[in-house]
Amino acid sequence: MQQSLGSARTDLADPRLSDRLVASWQRSEDYGVSLESIEPTFAGTFDDESLFFECGREVLAGLHQTLINEPVSLMLTDAEGLVLNRMSGDTSLLRALDAVHLAPGFAYAERTVGTNGLGLAIADRAPTVVRAEEHYALSLCTYTCAAVPVLDPQNGNLEGCVNLTTWSTQSSDLLLALAQSAASNTSALMLARSRGQRPRAAQRGEVFRVETPRLEPGSGTLTALGPSWADSLAQAEGAMREGRIVAAVGEEGAGRATLLAQAMRRQYPRERILSAAPPAPQDCEAWLGLWTPELGKPDTGILVRDVDTLPAWVAEHVRDLVVRARIGSGEGGHVPFCLTASRFDAIPQALTPLVDTVVAVAPLRERSEDVVALAHLAARRARGRDVTFTPAAETALRACGWPGNVRQLREVVAQAARRTDTIDVRHLPADVLSGTSRRLTRIETFERDELVRVLTRPGISMKDAGDELGMSRATVYRKIAQYDIHVPRAGS
Repeated sequence: MQQSLGSARTDLADPRLSDRLVASWQRSEDYGVSLESIEPTFAGTFDDESLFFECGREVLAGLHQTLINEPVSLMLTDAEGLVLNRMSGDTSLLRALDAVHLAPGFAYAERTVGTNGLGLAIADRAPTVVRAEEHYALSLCTYTCAAVPVLDPQNGNLEGCVNLTTWSTQSSDLLLALAQSAASNTSALMLARSRGQRPRAAQRGEVFRVETPRLEPGSGTLTALGPSWADSLAQAEGAMREGRIVAAVGEEGAGRATLLAQAMRRQYPRERILSAAPPAPQDCEAWLGLWTPELGKPDTGILVRDVDTLPAWVAEHVRDLVVRARIGSGEGGHVPFCLTASRFDAIPQALTPLVDTVVAVAPLRERSEDVVALAHLAARRARGRDVTFTPAAETALRACGWPGNVRQLREVVAQAARRTDTIDVRHLPADVLSGTSRRLTRIETFERDELVRVLTRPGISMKDAGDELGMSRATVYRKIAQYDIHVPRAGS
């Protein structure tokens, strides 16, 4: 059982500790973070085409060349503490950071790992250094971290942070200054790019290494969903049990990789899982070098996503490696390997002979029974605690077609959960409540959004809505039909 903060942190009253640090420790205890071992949330997906990621990576790449021989790791995180990338020339430091999962794909927010540099910087939106024993979790006390938030230079929104981590035995005097310089340069570059300079194409594709059974791709997701998901999960798990290679097919964002990761973890509970997203064409060789050496190792499972976007020569190279690994396997040719694609006939010709089982993952619009459960999970992740949904909001979420699938649902709910503890229809964007599929003009979009804004106000009548919008009641009804607006009422 975790000790109380008072007994575990006997130095809590140390006058050298800042109020910010003491408050962070208290929050860490309230979150239930373990003092001994940390279990950061694994997400593994992020917007790798955002202006922040592009500019931040470019700035850190330049700084990395200067610090190539120093024991320092440079990272970008998003606004939720999700580590987006990591650079360091010190392999021993990288191995140590792997051991505590301070790596791409893992969220290092306060609520999951306790007091740490990047988590506190994001929580307080202030430059932060956390040294050695100032970390809440004992497993992080061998590091010193300096982190600085990066704000959007145009609207002031928090985009993420720059984080520099080194050994606690190293001098940290310049660490914060370097982080502040990198954050400032990232913000300045974002402003310059937003004013018309054409950005370079961002590198796509990340490989995430997972060491413990609870932190694989798909960790923290829901398995107890509706019959469609359960049937697909059982099919994938059964095929893996027989040593087959499984392809999960379906629409982007429907949960194909999550389903395979859940099935793989059930079948291979002691193994680590590498999840590889497709790279840009110019990055294919480096991408292959990151994960293919692990293929066929007895303690490693491989999940390659969106193989239908791979160049033909890359698909052929992957096929040859899988075949070679099967031949060299001492377990009847069984190699833990699976892949995702939009359709089976979209899988590159070189890879189709490898696929033994195809599992279809239904889009979210065909799994309305899953929507509310997934929404609650998304809200809890965004807010750090349970969030209430009104019956009208739940009805609206179930009725939405979700063209962006689970990914869209997660974004919509996360935005709403950051504004309120009780999500109602008025907190949902207009396109969730509108069923029109045609592309709207800018004026039509404004008109539809204003209709939704007024109609979702509690207790509003059609007459009141018409008066506020400057329309007759008949016109309001006509516009509702035109934009296929559905606003569930209280009690529905």
